[in-house]
Order: sequence, then C-alpha cells, then structure tokens
Amino acid sequence: MTGVCPKCHQPLEGDESYICCADASLQWRCEQCRKVSEGFAFPYGMCPHCGGRLAVRDPLRVAEAAGLEAIRTAFEIELGGQAFYRRAAAESREPVLKELFQKFVGMEEEHMATLSSRYHVEVPRPADEFRIDRAAIYAGIPNRPEDPGNLFRIAIAFEQRAVKFFSERGADSKDGSVERQLYKELAAEEAEHVAILTTEFERWKVGKPGML
Repeated sequence: MTGVCPKCHQPLEGDESYICCADASLQWRCEQCRKVSEGFAFPYGMCPHCGGRLAVRDPLRVAEAAGLEAIRTAFEIELGGQAFYRRAAAESREPVLKELFQKFVGMEEEHMATLSSRYHVEVPRPADEFRIDRAAIYAGIPNRPEDPGNLFRIAIAFEQRAVKFFSERGADSKDGSVERQLYKELAAEEAEHVAILTTEFERWKVGKPGML
C-alpha cells in the first residue's frame, strides 16, 4: 500500500527515502543590487532584478537541511536551463534550432515535474525575463550572438558545468544519504543532455537533420 507523507499528506512513491519540501521558502539578498527576494529557487541563483548573485539571508530551518539544499540547487539549475532554452527558441532565426530548443524546454519541464512529485515541492515559476548573456556568464564562456553556433555552445557548456557540479556534490555527500542519491541522478540526467546536445550540434554543423 502506498504510504502518505506525514508533513504534506501527499502519497509516497515506493519505499525510497524522500524529503518533503512542501512549505520550504527562503529569503535572498542580491550581492550586487542588495534587493531581497523570497522563493525556493531562482534560475542559476541569479537575482531576478539585476542578474547579480543571490545569497541566502536566513538559514535552512529544517531537519533535512542537506537534502533540501540538494533539491533547491537542482531546481535552480533546471529553472536556468528552462529559461535559457525558452529564450533560445524565441531568439533563434533558424527553424531547426527553434524546434530543437523548444523540445529541450519540454524535457526540462518534465524533469522538474518529476522532482516536484518525488520531493513534494511546488515547481517554482520560471523567470519572465531572461537574457542569453546570463546563461553565458553561468556557463563561463563568451556570449557571441553574431555566431550561429553561439546558443549551442552556451547550452553544452552549462550542461557540462551542471554535470561537474552534481558529480562533485555527490562525491562529497554522505554515503547512503538522500542527497547523494539525488546528486547522482542529476549528474546522469545532465550528462545525457550533454550527449544529446553535442550530437545535435555536430549534425547541425554539417547540415544533417537532428536525431530528436
């Protein structure tokens, strides 16, 4: 028989350990503009007002702090990817790229819905305004909008960064913990995205149709 979470009363999936984040909320202060924002996560951990880096104002006041932090970080990166792909689809002038990035929007939405169901947290609202240069900053590469392959390179770079981040966090987490399991799953998910994007980019460069 399916169990029920004692915190939010939603059904539990299987016998795996879980973390309920149903009422989790944090306050953030931008290190650049100093404005305060409230919410569970923001794309790439960047300020919705100026794009500066956000810092948590209040500590995590839950028993499962490490697990909650893992889930919040996952949403932060997923929200960033979703916002990037949505904007890339809107800005791309090539029908092939527009269709590809729209498919990636759907993939990110599906993954976020899975995380939401598994960890009992409401899916954060994606950013209404998002600039491609923010994704380039996160990815750590130059933003060259005049280059047709610019969007591809940014996408691959930030997915690679996500793989590295989740792999390192997983290795540093306690063996057998929920957060280690989550980080490993996320690293595998992002590695799959890197492989798909790399394949699509190579085919696009030589004029071949995509695989998706």
